[in-house]
Amino acid sequence: MDLVELTWEGPVGVLTLNRPDALNALSSAMLEALGTRIAEVAAAPDARAVVVTGAGRAFAAGADIAEMSGKTALEGQAFSRLGHETFSALEALEIPAIAAVNGFALGGGCELALACDWIYASKKARFGQPEVSLGLLPGFGGTSRLARRVGAGWARELVLTGEPVDADTALAMGLANRVFEDPEALLAAAVAAGQTIAKKGPVAVAAAKRVMQAAGDADLDVANALEQATFGAVFASEDRAEGMAAFLEKRDPKFGGR
Repeated sequence: MDLVELTWEGPVGVLTLNRPDALNALSSAMLEALGTRIAEVAAAPDARAVVVTGAGRAFAAGADIAEMSGKTALEGQAFSRLGHETFSALEALEIPAIAAVNGFALGGGCELALACDWIYASKKARFGQPEVSLGLLPGFGGTSRLARRVGAGWARELVLTGEPVDADTALAMGLANRVFEDPEALLAAAVAAGQTIAKKGPVAVAAAKRVMQAAGDADLDVANALEQATFGAVFASEDRAEGMAAFLEKRDPKFGGR
């Protein structure tokens, strides 16, 4: 059994955490398997988006506490580094990543969802950073990505109380983009969003994602200058020429990703 499965819906990859008996707890082996699958997606020339979800009733209920319980301080730091490296690789994909959170997304599971570009959630989803209940703090990016997604106030409440929130609260705070009553509709909607992206210019999508990521930490003037430079650079692409020609000729564009 693969700890992380990769399937394809046309140009949309679907990464499924596949340890349902353990609520997809993120062990070292799971993180390594996820990193391998992310590398496969990155190397796929026709990939245009990726969806991350979990098998069973959880997205990922957190890091593997049984594994963590015996670690030394140095081993704990190495485990945190592995999580960061894995999630940073997901975040760095040139294609958009969409989290389809079907159940518990706690601790490392919430941090995994935060490494995606946006989150769709099932009505049954629960989000949280409960690490302080274990005498720990978030170790896979929760202290940084969460505040960037929902603001300092909500991030501090979630991290410092350790209490989870339901899907509707996650939607209200901006953690989730949409909430779905039907779990099957959740995954279908995430894949459909990826297929919508696949119809757009790949060069432009990658460039826009890169600029928005960089702008999140930049001064407004620096961010605007980066946008201007990237806007100009994309004019040199074949995709830009094709997209504009198709618009003027009233036909669908045929983007080649160049």
